[in-house]
Amino acid sequence: MMQKLYRDDAIVLRTHPLGEADRIITLLTRRHGKVRAVAKGVRRTGSRFGARLEPFTLVDVQLHAGRNLHTVNQVVTIEGFAGSISSEYGRFTAATAMLETTDRLTDDVVDPSQRGFLLLVGAMRTVAEGRIPPSLVLDSFLLRTLALAGWAPELRVCATCGADGPHHAFDVSAGGLVCSACRRPGAVAVRQAAIEHMIFLMAGDWENVLDSEQTTRDQASRLIADTITWHLERAVRSLGYVER
Repeated sequence: MMQKLYRDDAIVLRTHPLGEADRIITLLTRRHGKVRAVAKGVRRTGSRFGARLEPFTLVDVQLHAGRNLHTVNQVVTIEGFAGSISSEYGRFTAATAMLETTDRLTDDVVDPSQRGFLLLVGAMRTVAEGRIPPSLVLDSFLLRTLALAGWAPELRVCATCGADGPHHAFDVSAGGLVCSACRRPGAVAVRQAAIEHMIFLMAGDWENVLDSEQTTRDQASRLIADTITWHLERAVRSLGYVER
């Protein structure tokens, strides 16, 4: 049973106004899953911690547990990614798509492994550093997030019958690659280079990821976005603004 007053590391996923001076903050915490909390008075000019409760910010937050909404009592910034991320359109849109996907895919169940939290923090840090194109960081993050949710696309054997590859068709509804015998209407032709690129993205093999051609990256990005859309049953709106 959750204690009434508790402290945790968290990353801010989104915020929206509540009344004249408050905000509802959606947080992905390290040890308590996704929580929604009221931050009272943060929209006032003299707020003690309003600027700390913005998206792309990693914070140490003290919360008071409520029945539906928790209440923010204290906030300390651990690492602020917002300045670097907001300085470039490509970084901003990619990071926004990560936050939206996390919010949509993550429920309120506690993740003992903390892998989702650590994955998001690592992706935010990588985008903020700017060493790797943000669209590639996003695609790697989306594939790994799908894997954590149990929806990783099958990239080595037929998703329907298990026949060894290589295969040259991708069926989102079937769960990944399909052989010629299992191919159904709606499956799309896919280049082997795009499949290998997705495998490298899943593994975080940046040397091979960065060696890929733009046409390969584009096809892989479309397949990843289609897979996310299929499982969420509607599009991640911010993906439409990502620079490819």
